[in-house]
Amino acid sequence: MSARGLELIGELGLEAIRDEGWRPALVGGLTLGADPVAYAIARASRQSPPMLDAFTVRKEAKTHGTKRSIEGCFESGAVVVVVEDVVTTGTSALKAAAVVSDAGGVVSGVLAVVDREEGGRSAIRAAGLELVTLLSLADLGIQPSA
Repeated sequence: MSARGLELIGELGLEAIRDEGWRPALVGGLTLGADPVAYAIARASRQSPPMLDAFTVRKEAKTHGTKRSIEGCFESGAVVVVVEDVVTTGTSALKAAAVVSDAGGVVSGVLAVVDREEGGRSAIRAAGLELVTLLSLADLGIQPSA
């Protein structure tokens, strides 16, 4: 969550989304890991329009007030990219995608900063979504867990 790290993730994430040809209005995912990634990308888009807004998917829907599962700029019908800090099994990204879809959103794909290469890519693809990552463990010179 360093200022420089947010700047880099924002710029690289936005570039990856656009390189993929996705045209979302929003980026977001399951709190807490996705939050800084989404906010960084949304901020970067301010310098390089078109702008994207952000949203957060709660781990559990609120039991009071609005009882929302999604907070932020999300509205039904929105085209989104689900973001994640690290993909391991893909569970968090798939949960966020399911909540967005159930709320009427359209998920273009999933963007993660790091792929831990532990089955998440396969799980996300099996759900019919594409996963784009900025780095893998191999890129970092780290062997995946056995």
